[in-house]
Amino acid sequence: MSRRRATPPTVQHPSAAVDSHGSLLALAIVSLVAGAASGFVGAIFRLWLYRADRWRDALVAWAYGYSVVGLAIVVGLAAAATALAAWLVRRFSPEATGSGIPHVEAVLKQETPPASLLLLPVKFVGGLVAIGAGLALGREGPTVQMGASVSHLVGRIFRRNDADARILLAAGAGAGLATAFNAPIAGSVFVLEELVRRFDTRITIATLGTSAAAIGTARIFLGAAPDFTVEPLPYPAIGSIGLYIALGVLVGLLGIAYNRAILASLATSERVSILPVELRAAIVGAAVGLLAWFAPELVGGGDNITAHALSGASGFALALLPLVFLLRFALGAVSYAAGTPGGLFAPMLVLGAQAGLFFGTFACNWFPKLATSPTAFAVTGMAAFFTASVRAPVTGIILVIELTASNTQLLAMIAACFTAMLIPTLAGNPPIYDSLGEIPIKKKN
Repeated sequence: MSRRRATPPTVQHPSAAVDSHGSLLALAIVSLVAGAASGFVGAIFRLWLYRADRWRDALVAWAYGYSVVGLAIVVGLAAAATALAAWLVRRFSPEATGSGIPHVEAVLKQETPPASLLLLPVKFVGGLVAIGAGLALGREGPTVQMGASVSHLVGRIFRRNDADARILLAAGAGAGLATAFNAPIAGSVFVLEELVRRFDTRITIATLGTSAAAIGTARIFLGAAPDFTVEPLPYPAIGSIGLYIALGVLVGLLGIAYNRAILASLATSERVSILPVELRAAIVGAAVGLLAWFAPELVGGGDNITAHALSGASGFALALLPLVFLLRFALGAVSYAAGTPGGLFAPMLVLGAQAGLFFGTFACNWFPKLATSPTAFAVTGMAAFFTASVRAPVTGIILVIELTASNTQLLAMIAACFTAMLIPTLAGNPPIYDSLGEIPIKKKN
C-alpha cells in the first residue's frame, strides 16, 4: 500500500516575519496615538454638551418669567439651532448627518471614500447645537464618527497603508463609543460585532489600543465612575428567567416598532423635500422647543430620564410612564429625521430603561417571590432594547454592564436579549444600521 507524500509546511522567510511583526508593532503604537486623540476630542465634546444642556434648562427657567414672549424665545431659538445644525451638514459635510455609523461601515466596505476633515467641526458643532437644542439624539453619534475620522487622519499622518488606515478608522469608531459612555470593552466589541463583523488579529489589537488610550485620556477630564449610579442588585432567581424572557419579547416588538418609526420619519422628511432641509429641521426644532417649555425634563439626550428609571422611580407617576415612553419614542424618531448630527444609542437606552421599569414594576407586584427589584428590569431592558434595534447583543450587554456596573444581571440580560433578538429576526425586521446604510447620502449643494 503506497503512502501519500506529506506536503511540507510553508516556511515564511525570516525577513518577512520581521516585517510582519514590525508592521503590527507600528500599527499598535499608532493605535495608541489615535485613541488618545479620539478620547480627547470625545471628552471635550461631552463637556461642552453638559454645558449646552445646562444652558437650555437655564434658558427655559428664565423664559418662564416672560410668559408668551418667553415661549416664543424658547421655540424660536430651538428652531434656529436645529436649522443651523442641518445647514452645516448640508453645506459642508453631508456625511455628518445622523449617527454616522452607516457611513463608517460604508467606508470600511470601500463603498465610499472617507469624509473630508470638514466632518470634524461639522459633527462637533452640529451635534452640540442639535442635542443642546433638545433633540432626542445620542452623544455617541458625534463621538463615534469623530473618533473614526481622527484615527484615520492619524493613520495617514504616520503613513500607514490603506488597509491599516481603514483598521484605524474602525478602531477609532470604537474609541468614540467608548468615550461616549465610559465603556472601553463595549467600544472594542462594537467594532468586531457591528462594524467589521469578524475577528481579526490586527483589527483586535488596534481596537483594544485605541479604546484603552481613549478611555485613559477621557477619564482625565470626565472621571472614572460609571455614567449611571445603580444600587447593588441581587442575582436573579432562576425562577425569574421566564419573566426576563417575556420582557425580551415585549422589547423585541418595541424594537421593531422603533426601527420602523425611524425609517418612516426619514421617508416622510424625504416626501416633503420640496421644503429646504433647514426649514424641515426648524419645524422639528420648534416642536422640540414647545415640548421643552412644558416638560423640559423630556428633551435632550435623556440621561436624566434613564437615571430616574435606574433609581427605581421614573420621575413620573406610574400611570404617566406609558405616555412619557410614547413621547420619547416619537421624539427620537422625529429628531433623527431632522438631518442633524446625533446618534441613536442614548435614546434607545432611555426607552429600554423605561420599558423595563414599567414591566418590572408590574412583575414585582404580580410575582413578588420571583421579581424583587424594578431596577433590575430597567437595567436589563436597556440591553434588550439595544439588541432588538441594532442586533448586536454582546455590545448591548457589555455596554449596559459598563454603564451601570450591574454585572449581577448578566444572566437576566442574556435571557432578555435572546428573545429581543429572536422576535425581530423572525419578523424579518432588519437591523437599524443595515436599513440606514441603504439610504444614499445626499451630496452638497
